[in-house]
Amino acid sequence: MKATQLFTHTTKEIPSDETSKNAQLLLRAGFISKEMAGVYAYLPLGLRVIEKIKAIVREEMNAIDGQEIIMTSLQQKELWEKTDRWDDEKVDIWFKSALKNGTEVGLGWSHEEQITNMMRNFVHSYKDLPQSMYQFQTKLRNELRAKSGIMRGREFVMKDMYTYANSDEEHQKIYDKVTQAYLKIFDRLGVGGKTYLTYASGGAFTEFSHEFQTITDAGEDIVYLDESKKLAINEEVYNDEIISRLSLNKKTLKKVKTAEVGNIFSFGTAKSKQLDLKFTNKEGKEEYVVLGSYGIGITRLMGVIVELFSDEKGMVWPESIAPYKVYLAQLGQDKVVLDAAKRLYDILIKNNVEVFWDDRDARPGEKFSDADLYGFPYRIVISQNTTKANEYEVKRRDQQEVNNLTIDELLNLLAR
Repeated sequence: MKATQLFTHTTKEIPSDETSKNAQLLLRAGFISKEMAGVYAYLPLGLRVIEKIKAIVREEMNAIDGQEIIMTSLQQKELWEKTDRWDDEKVDIWFKSALKNGTEVGLGWSHEEQITNMMRNFVHSYKDLPQSMYQFQTKLRNELRAKSGIMRGREFVMKDMYTYANSDEEHQKIYDKVTQAYLKIFDRLGVGGKTYLTYASGGAFTEFSHEFQTITDAGEDIVYLDESKKLAINEEVYNDEIISRLSLNKKTLKKVKTAEVGNIFSFGTAKSKQLDLKFTNKEGKEEYVVLGSYGIGITRLMGVIVELFSDEKGMVWPESIAPYKVYLAQLGQDKVVLDAAKRLYDILIKNNVEVFWDDRDARPGEKFSDADLYGFPYRIVISQNTTKANEYEVKRRDQQEVNNLTIDELLNLLAR
């Protein structure tokens, strides 16, 4: 990508009502555009981050035999009435509408009902189980508050997985595999050291659940954590009984502020009974399928990562999800400099290095400021001085040191 081809640009202006750091930085850098409170569009640079997060999640879901699908956003009222989750008194985040024929519909905030109803077409025998399917989809939740930037939106991208097993034992094995896959995902995204498996309330889903909470002052939750056991308890269910059940010591628990980045629920056979999802076991008898539900907030994770990895100059992306690995800053429009920049740009692309070439006719200070705001892992400068020395000025975004490297040294560095 070249800067002169990108339709977005950086700005110092942000909406006066935007108080969250993640949204402020993403707006200033042109990664997102604010449409209304809690609703954001994702622009080219922001979308690259989203797709890289999704790619990591997809790899780990596929590794535990997940099958990717896309369900519809429109939800049948009748399905949710069967499970007692249509009533606004029971679930207060619905967006509802009506078809032209008067049929009332909802806009999906979760998909347990819809996918479980669909599985009635495919699950008949124990031979059809277990099954796991997942999707990346825009969810719509009518949140009362939407003031944490992309960390709490009324419209957001989520990965939700649903698993179907023929017994509690089989379900538990799947549940444990998903738990480990989630921990691996958060490690790969760079937040593993600050993310804890957390015992929590199931809310509109189940009585209890497990969450994955990441420590950040920008979060909306309070948890009590045991750092050595990598385990925490959400404040909403924090009591002596839970502490004892988890074999934790109250004196060693640390109270911290966190943001929920993932959750997993065990529904047992409750949903299957409500929606009549059965299978025939090996003895020829009918049983109800055991359901699990597992979510990761993709856009929320992006916001949490910005909160964790940023400084007074801008964002500092982990390499695994940075929009580009290199910010190539060409200083001046001299032909020698232009030719050197074009030559390096082509070499980096040939070596599969993702590079953003700032080819604008702009002052060095403006380019360096934008490089810091964007937060790509490496900044490479080409100027008349570097071309004379036949070297490249290289600086990591998370370090102050500047090095002058030959092309071979540079390629070795970027290949790591």
